[in-house]
Amino acid sequence: MVFKNYYKILGLETNHVSIDEIKVAYRQAAKKYHPDLNVGDRLAEERIKDINEAYKTLSVPSSKRKYDRVWNSNYKKNKKAFSGKGEKGTILSIFLGNIENEKNKDEDINKKNPQKGENVETEINTTIQEAFYGLNKKISIKNSEGKGKTITVTIPEGIQNGEKIRLIGQGKEGKNGGKNGDLFIKINIEPDKKFKLKGCDVYTDLLLTPWEAALGAKANIQTIDDETNIYIPQGIQSGEKIRIPGKGYKIGNGKRGDLVAEVKVMVPKVLTDEEKSIFEKLNKISNFNPRNSKC
Repeated sequence: MVFKNYYKILGLETNHVSIDEIKVAYRQAAKKYHPDLNVGDRLAEERIKDINEAYKTLSVPSSKRKYDRVWNSNYKKNKKAFSGKGEKGTILSIFLGNIENEKNKDEDINKKNPQKGENVETEINTTIQEAFYGLNKKISIKNSEGKGKTITVTIPEGIQNGEKIRLIGQGKEGKNGGKNGDLFIKINIEPDKKFKLKGCDVYTDLLLTPWEAALGAKANIQTIDDETNIYIPQGIQSGEKIRIPGKGYKIGNGKRGDLVAEVKVMVPKVLTDEEKSIFEKLNKISNFNPRNSKC
């Protein structure tokens, strides 16, 4: 028995062909040697078996690669791979048997060779202040046996939102003396009651009284690490933003983003008698009406 050239059986001159080209060649060959068109032709019957056998092997990418590898490494063109009487099984079964033997050899080698453990990924949440200053944080993770262990993670100051920390050797255990995998921890910087992070800019609310907004004023506003004094222009509106350069989150090289203060004009819920009198007087003398587009 000879090791059959499946490409030649399908009418292909080379093995450098795509799966689609193999399918087209198979349809053409199968049509040519179809039993209905070759009634009583035993040669055609054997030929169609070879065609189906060839297509079964070459139409699957993984099987094609194995066939090409065995053919190129072990057999030359027209050289007999198997010969003699009494041999049983088709070329396909012998070929697949060879591939299976190769697979078993590869598995045996893999069992003996050192293999690095798999990497593990997880996430932890932190506040803007914690990420700004940096800190050590304890987290609990489970090993491959499902047992929990506590490790300390050093979060460097100024770490960026979404950035990952790599802990070498804290992943899954290696096999056959191989190194452990690594642990990758994604940092999620969460907003709090005062601050919200957008890129390297920090957003906060600037609460003003109606008279501060109308008359203009100076006010202290809290940043991540201190307070700063800002000027509020006369007639500022709710929703307007005041940008304070260099008071945001850390960028690197000693630089920082901006602090963005969003104005919110607050009205007192409870008025004293005097305040109520002043507002009533203002209501009478003022022509301002925000619902009138001309004002």
